[in-house]
Amino acid sequence: MSKLLEIQGLTKNYHDAPDSEDILKNLNLTVNEGEFICILGPSGCGKTTLIRCIAGFEDYEGVIKVDGKEVRKPGIDRIMVFQDFNQLFPWKTVRKNIQYPLKINGITDKEELDRITREHLELVGLSDYGDFYPHQLSGGMKQRVAIAKGLALNPKIILMDEPFASLDAMTRNKLQAELWRIKEKENATVIFITHNIQEALVLGTRILLLSKQGKIKIDMDNNIEKPVTPASSGYGEMWKMFNDALWEEDEDQQ
Repeated sequence: MSKLLEIQGLTKNYHDAPDSEDILKNLNLTVNEGEFICILGPSGCGKTTLIRCIAGFEDYEGVIKVDGKEVRKPGIDRIMVFQDFNQLFPWKTVRKNIQYPLKINGITDKEELDRITREHLELVGLSDYGDFYPHQLSGGMKQRVAIAKGLALNPKIILMDEPFASLDAMTRNKLQAELWRIKEKENATVIFITHNIQEALVLGTRILLLSKQGKIKIDMDNNIEKPVTPASSGYGEMWKMFNDALWEEDEDQQ
């Protein structure tokens, strides 16, 4: 696997109060192409700030490079899927939502737009919903459209900030399986924030646990054979290790 993302000395402070502490301080991280990184950690440890810096939504100190090129602003090589279901233009159909960023980035040929849209709706299992509007879709379907919209731009990295946290358990499990299928089919590189240890074990090929100021407390490959269930060999031991570590972090922050 080749190195795709390199972070060196990443520091971020919002300076929103006198003597405010750094949210992230001197964080270093390397991500290889094709990895599915799940990031766990207590609230306030800098998880969302980290991926917002990678996405180019925040200024920062240090260096972030994608494919060897330093990034300081948003770009189509990095797309972000949020927890909020309302990431789509409500006045546009599903098809038009997917096509909008393609047009903004210079793809104007109708046949090409239709082909890309058709392929990505099929990829997320929504081939029959191109003419629907967001208000006609369930929360899970909206998230699938958001994923299709991002993937249509052929990004190098998909950044996901707890995208399934507000879904019911059954829908969440289904979308986890679909996301893994898409990742394998597209050989996508994913950085995925979650508070759910089970979700990290199900999806991640590598799991990070962040502590205060974005310190990487645990960085571990997840070698549990997929598909992962609580009955999988090694599941219980890894779940307990991360659960104990999270409890320690919560106690340290109190």
